[in-house]
Amino acid sequence: MKTIYVNVMPEETRMAMVEDGELTGLELERTNHAHLVGNIYKGQVQNVLKGMQAAFVDIGQSKNAFLYVGNGKVPTEAKAHSPRENITVGQDVMVQIIKDEVGTKGPRATMHLSIPGRHVVLMPNSAYIGISHRIEDETERQRLHDIVEAVCPENMGIIIRTAAAGQPAESIISDIKYLVRVWEEISAKAKRPGHTAILYRDADLVIRIVRDYFTADVDKMVIDDERMYQRVLALVKQVSPESADRIELYSGSNIYGDYGISEAISGLNSRIVELKSGGFLVIDKTEAMTVIDVNTGSFVGDLNLADTVYKLNIEAADEIMRQLRLRDIGGMILVDFIDMESDSQNEDLLQRLRELAADDRSKTNVVDITALGLVEITRRKSRKNLGSLLYCQCPSCQGTGTIMSPESIAIKVCRDIRRVEANKHAPDGYVLKLHTQAANEIKAMDSFALLKKELGVEVKVKASREIMPGCYNLTQN
Repeated sequence: MKTIYVNVMPEETRMAMVEDGELTGLELERTNHAHLVGNIYKGQVQNVLKGMQAAFVDIGQSKNAFLYVGNGKVPTEAKAHSPRENITVGQDVMVQIIKDEVGTKGPRATMHLSIPGRHVVLMPNSAYIGISHRIEDETERQRLHDIVEAVCPENMGIIIRTAAAGQPAESIISDIKYLVRVWEEISAKAKRPGHTAILYRDADLVIRIVRDYFTADVDKMVIDDERMYQRVLALVKQVSPESADRIELYSGSNIYGDYGISEAISGLNSRIVELKSGGFLVIDKTEAMTVIDVNTGSFVGDLNLADTVYKLNIEAADEIMRQLRLRDIGGMILVDFIDMESDSQNEDLLQRLRELAADDRSKTNVVDITALGLVEITRRKSRKNLGSLLYCQCPSCQGTGTIMSPESIAIKVCRDIRRVEANKHAPDGYVLKLHTQAANEIKAMDSFALLKKELGVEVKVKASREIMPGCYNLTQN
């Protein structure tokens, strides 16, 4: 059973996908931190980097957008087969954001525009028809292609989405006509005076849920807000009337708590993920990649070693792909599975990963097993991941996860005092303020006894909760 639970607050909207009692998808959107991905802007080129075949475009946001332009030539018009010209500073261009800004990097943009609908995606400056690979029936693929080909606007392209399967021609044609009208409005806005403007804003999270997630295999959608429930119900009645009875209004006060979703979300920042068998995963994120280690833990199996390892690796594969989706981990991922000597078992593991990757909405590629026995995975990253939205860098450890030990602090203080005493003696001694836990340990170690004997100075250790762990404040009395 697959269910979508929507939690709505003025400050934040959350969507959780639960399959057979297990959390498999999570998205959230905050009022003050709206995503830029999908938005179309009119921007002005600020800088051209010929060596990188790229340009920076002012789109009216805090940071300029990075635009890859290949050979340095861009279309003169936002349509297929239009003439191309060299991109220049000061030139106005129409771009779409494909990746949110991350850290110090600005958003990434493209000039290959796309406008998503319920059944199709309109591509104003491409000229081909594509069909979702998830629609496997050849007869249905041909039917959908014929419907779209008959109404596809000249010099435009259309991608047929999975949701179009089984839909009548009228619904698909209506979707295409609506998207063409949206494009006409975008084109009209682009001709207005001014160098920067937002021409099209992607739908908010609730609308995207209906458009992208509320498919035929979803049993129901439960919403905890009356106003949003009515809005979604009206939209579903318009685009898919037969699905209206699958929309439900939650009448309690804690939808995520009642369905066990809050507990599942709270564990998404943990490095260690427990497996049902007793094994566990360790997930570490670096600047360049994410590294995942598979461990047997308490799992010993009941067959021979080879089968035990194989069963654990398959279970780990399922959990790894679920964690990639839930945490929205992108970029390069390296997985250190437990070594298996059988080539057939290694191939089965790769096949299992590829089957799971095919169900991911973000493009995921399982590359191969390296010579060192590591599995390489790449996953497209567009929006800010869950961790960057829910958490910030620790001010104590600066994101390293470690702080100075009490012993190291004591030695560093001794070094500081010796340096000061070499210039001027402090007859009244020093006062060392530091966090309570470190203060207690330093007092127990009697760390400054040798210093007192050597220099004749006394160091008074005081605990203070105002001092962050790993830090200290040293003053003269």
